Amino acid sequence: MKNHKLHGSTSQEVDAINSSEFYQQHQLSEDDEIDLAELWHAIWSGKLLIIAITALFAISSIIYAINQPNIYKATILLAPASEQGGAGGLAKMAGQFGGLASLAGINLGSSGTDKTGLALEILKSRFFIEQFINKHQLLVPLMAAKNWDVNTKKLILNDEVYNEKTQTWLGEGNTSKSSEPSAWQSYKAFKAALSVDKSAETGMITLTIEHYSPEVATQWLVWLVNDINVTMREKDKAEAQRSIDYLSKKLQETQLADMQTVFYQLIEQQTKTIMLAEVSEEYVLKTIDPANAPEEKAKPKRALIVVLGTMLGGILSVLIVLIRYFTNKGNNDDTNKLAETMSGAANAVQITAQTTNK
Repeated sequence: MKNHKLHGSTSQEVDAINSSEFYQQHQLSEDDEIDLAELWHAIWSGKLLIIAITALFAISSIIYAINQPNIYKATILLAPASEQGGAGGLAKMAGQFGGLASLAGINLGSSGTDKTGLALEILKSRFFIEQFINKHQLLVPLMAAKNWDVNTKKLILNDEVYNEKTQTWLGEGNTSKSSEPSAWQSYKAFKAALSVDKSAETGMITLTIEHYSPEVATQWLVWLVNDINVTMREKDKAEAQRSIDYLSKKLQETQLADMQTVFYQLIEQQTKTIMLAEVSEEYVLKTIDPANAPEEKAKPKRALIVVLGTMLGGILSVLIVLIRYFTNKGNNDDTNKLAETMSGAANAVQITAQTTNK
């Protein structure tokens, strides 16, 4: 069909058609290419906008970084205390006397448990943390603090959350309506500030507390270690006492001399457990490196905040400039193409009219 039209046309018409096709192909190939010089020209033409947006982000990031309160991180290094005696109940002597005791229908249990791992799991548990917060009255410094005054060494409380004069929690809108944080909220806040890390190679445990006050964080660590040792000590004492009561009852029920010997030895072991628990202050976790109030903040990293904020502003400003440039260019190209199309149509009509007159 195309060749048929060409055969029926004059040489001027053929030249006009070929020129139009060549222009369209050449224009498409140019549109598909990315001109780096054009990109640089677009960026350079919008340099003022780029500088303004980047400067705005830089100033905003500086203000944001300055207004962020310092967070201090206190740490304490612990080691598992040596397990002596029969701590852990009847399981300690199960391997030695388990077979003989089973003849009398007594189950002494299997192997012992990892007391250090159990202590760490209890330390991170919701029940222990809630009791810890209530015992030491940590709700206000945990949930209402917003900064730390280095000069006076006092916590700065959030007036919109807690009224220090009346010692009441405030609801929304800073009213006098009490809005004390729930036990679940305080647990989540404390759990976020607490970090427990146990080394797989050495077995050493590192406890970390993050807070606005370095002294508060240090004190909390000391209380944590003391409380978990007390908890585990009381737990083992109660378990050993129950074992003694059980063994004493079984001792009265049996008439076999061998079994009585076993029961006496087991009772002796549990009595030793109670004695060791009474005299051991660091019952499960032993302090290797005590907690000290840190003098340097752990975060925020203000320089990094400013650098990232400035980079974000620069990248965003360049994208805005390029989008505006190519959007405007696309509109101009559409206008030019429309004008060229109308001009080409007018030339075709003129050539056709000249051919008809001939």
